Amino acid sequence: MAHGMSLHIGLNRVDPAKYGGWDGKLNACENDARDMEEIARTTGFDDRTILLTAEATVDSVTAKLREAARTLTADDILLLTYSGHGGQVPDRNGPEDEPDRLDETLVLYDREFIDDELYKELEGFAEGVRISVYFDCCHSETAVRAVRNLLTSDAMEDQYQTRDPDRIEVTSRVMPPDTQHETYERDQTLYDTIQRDLRPKDSLDLSAGVLLISACADNQLAADGWENGLFTGTLREVWNEGKFTGGHKSFHREILRRMPPNQSPGLFVTGRANSVFLRQRPFTV
Repeated sequence: MAHGMSLHIGLNRVDPAKYGGWDGKLNACENDARDMEEIARTTGFDDRTILLTAEATVDSVTAKLREAARTLTADDILLLTYSGHGGQVPDRNGPEDEPDRLDETLVLYDREFIDDELYKELEGFAEGVRISVYFDCCHSETAVRAVRNLLTSDAMEDQYQTRDPDRIEVTSRVMPPDTQHETYERDQTLYDTIQRDLRPKDSLDLSAGVLLISACADNQLAADGWENGLFTGTLREVWNEGKFTGGHKSFHREILRRMPPNQSPGLFVTGRANSVFLRQRPFTV
């Protein structure tokens, strides 16, 4: 019988001492983590971990990923969910890794976790392991300007709980561009060293099959909310307490159909090809 492990990360703030005084306050990320853990519980994941805010450090996240890599074997599954801010740092470990010369990050409590670091952890999983990832965050600083120009005041209030375009950065899940730049400049040696010690993610050989559904396109913003992030809340509606019966592609399509046009969740598959995994009902152990 297959074994299911899950890790659910939700940060309503970060350590301001590590981010130049910025606390990254959000409303619904801890709720997202709890609600995704509840889905994991009801679908048979018997080994579940929640890391909330101050618990969600780089060391605690990597420790749980390495435990999962040691534990899971072929046909087992890891469910990884993250709700919080996304950021970017300059790409320092390969001209072909990122066309825009930026690496995406998850903004954890004590520092940014670079996507190359995440992919390095995923490289440690055995062949045949299924890894299902849901990220309710965004990374693109250019999207802040786009949303300001695109949305009416009513639409901004509906999605971002504000009618003030200058507050979009506060009520979306992107690390403010000024904070991104200041954090990188202050800790440039740390982030550059991390990247230079890793192979770029596009050159890694993943034996596991990885399926990611993300909250929005690369040039869009993911909205926070009062109870859930817009993406996680919509996912929960589509899942409908387990009444959804389709595969991952139809799950993604139905979430996408219910989202506003300025937030379009993406589906991305990498690692060892696993068409059976793609056709499976989401959260299948």
